[in-house]
Amino acid sequence: MQPTDDAVIHVVDDDAAFRRSLVFLLESVGWRVASHASAEDFLATQAGSPEAPACLVLDIRMPTMSGLELQERLRAGGTLPPIVFITGHGDVELAVQAMKHGACDFLQKPFKDQALLDAVAAAVRRGAEDRSRHAQRDEAKARLARLSPRELEVARLVAQGLPNKLVARELDISEKTVHVHRQHVMEKTDTSSAAELARLMLRADPAALD
Repeated sequence: MQPTDDAVIHVVDDDAAFRRSLVFLLESVGWRVASHASAEDFLATQAGSPEAPACLVLDIRMPTMSGLELQERLRAGGTLPPIVFITGHGDVELAVQAMKHGACDFLQKPFKDQALLDAVAAAVRRGAEDRSRHAQRDEAKARLARLSPRELEVARLVAQGLPNKLVARELDISEKTVHVHRQHVMEKTDTSSAAELARLMLRADPAALD
């Protein structure tokens, strides 16, 4: 993935010399970079900021608050960006733990410059894909939120492929009432078929039709 004007890579590492080298490398290929000497410094600069990090390049071991602790803080707050962890010798177990908690990758020192550039590009790409999926999910939820509770019941059964007659039997209402609800569902959700409605419901919640 090529660097973009709106993507900011945040480097968080307590080793000033190493941090500067990472910033120089990333800026040399066109990334916008923000540098932080600690996890606390990163959190302070992010407070109230409307711009979410495109990627965090994060040292796994730091004084006071470690990279893992920062990851957990962000995850608990529901704002976990893509993370590439930098680890030292003997930190592989910690890195595996970080991956299980949602990190994109980890690099063990010493590593090649291109390995970092590739990891950051992949992380930014993953973050963009995640944001796109979340936007589609939120848009689908907003369209379904227009439905009344009864219309939502009808929508779920229609999306499962049931004809009006079986929907009526399932909900103990008349087939004519089902037809009216079905029309309202299609109009309110801006869908034109049961298949399209099913796709919309699955975008909003992958378990919606279970």
